[in-house]
Amino acid sequence: MKATQFEFRFRMAIIVVIVWLGFFTPWIEPLNLGNRISTLEYLALQLSRTGLVSFTLATPLVIAVGALFAAIAAVLRVWGTAWLGPATVMSSQMKAGAVLADGPYRYVRNPLYLGIWFMIAALALTMPPTGAVFVVIAETVFYFRLILAEESFLLAKLGQPYADYLHAAPRLIPRLRSTLQPTGRKPDWRRGFLAETNPIGVFLILAILSWRYDNTLLIRAILVNFGLSLVFRAFLPAAKAL
Repeated sequence: MKATQFEFRFRMAIIVVIVWLGFFTPWIEPLNLGNRISTLEYLALQLSRTGLVSFTLATPLVIAVGALFAAIAAVLRVWGTAWLGPATVMSSQMKAGAVLADGPYRYVRNPLYLGIWFMIAALALTMPPTGAVFVVIAETVFYFRLILAEESFLLAKLGQPYADYLHAAPRLIPRLRSTLQPTGRKPDWRRGFLAETNPIGVFLILAILSWRYDNTLLIRAILVNFGLSLVFRAFLPAAKAL
């Protein structure tokens, strides 16, 4: 069930391919973005059909939920990366240092995977409904496989301290309070923000451009944002020596 070393090493590429399939859904029709209803429109339409709200009100509600998901994603990704460090987050190999029980890791073991799941769920609103369902399911399964692989690796490397951490911090549903004592490690917020420009950009795009009701514009902005985030990561300043 856990991911292989190959999957972990190329996890970003695999995630991008899954998202690409969700956007372009080659199983339903050729690349014809302009004539396909988005999940945002579909959900708003289904919500209005319940009779609880009109379509004009249902659409802003769906947009607000999508922007909220994107905001949660940005917070978790920046928070988690600031504490863990971009070098570890972007590494192609699993790393095992001391058990990290600071920042978001005091409340949940996998804030970064949780954050990216929220981002993908927000992005799914711009995909066709069948693509959105495919992406959310495929990404959920893939992230869970990655989590199992990392937990197995860290348990083998760190032993009892990590086993204790497994019992103290939940895997994906954060606790509001934590019994874990912080180690005194300090976050690097500047590098955290620079490394996570993609989820920050996704939040801004959904929060601002969704009100234009132009799904093609959203998709283009998301693609440009992703490209810029790769540039930011490529020129990310090195961490200061401890």
